[in-house]
Amino acid sequence: MKDKLVRLCYEGTSVLVMASVIIAIIFTFFVRFIGVVGTSMTDTLDSGNWVIISEMGFNYEPSYGDIVVISQPGSMEENIIKRVIATEGQQVNINFNTGAVYIDGHEIIEPYISTPTTNHYDVNFPVTVPAGHCFVMGDNRQGSVDSRSTIIGFIDNRSIIGNALVGITSDGFANLDVSESS
Repeated sequence: MKDKLVRLCYEGTSVLVMASVIIAIIFTFFVRFIGVVGTSMTDTLDSGNWVIISEMGFNYEPSYGDIVVISQPGSMEENIIKRVIATEGQQVNINFNTGAVYIDGHEIIEPYISTPTTNHYDVNFPVTVPAGHCFVMGDNRQGSVDSRSTIIGFIDNRSIIGNALVGITSDGFANLDVSESS
């Protein structure tokens, strides 16, 4: 009886240790939690929410609608969270009177934004996204400093540290998929 109890304790401990190691590996190399600070992504994500990001490595190619976490070397102290609006080679134009955003001459439908794009910073439009870069904006267009400003500018794809897979809000999970929000 005592041998069975010792063996059961040993096997239980082995399972817990192995599960802990696997979880540690997953959260070290594949995904991690990032806290949202600020209101630039409201109503999709609010300050205090969390996102689970997939860490990309070297093969990530951003695409329209991705919510990404960006490390901007030299320009900002903290990581920022924004939505990819355009990728390399695409032309971005914004009508600041109507708030419409155009990619390659076509108006994009943005059901995820909380306010129209009427704030103009110091970038003159239209602009073409250079190779290896993307153009990002926050969903709260009136409360976001983003690629419309030279403070942020075009984002070097190598500065993207992860793509948000899941948003965790006080109400549960946020819908981050553009294809499901239209």
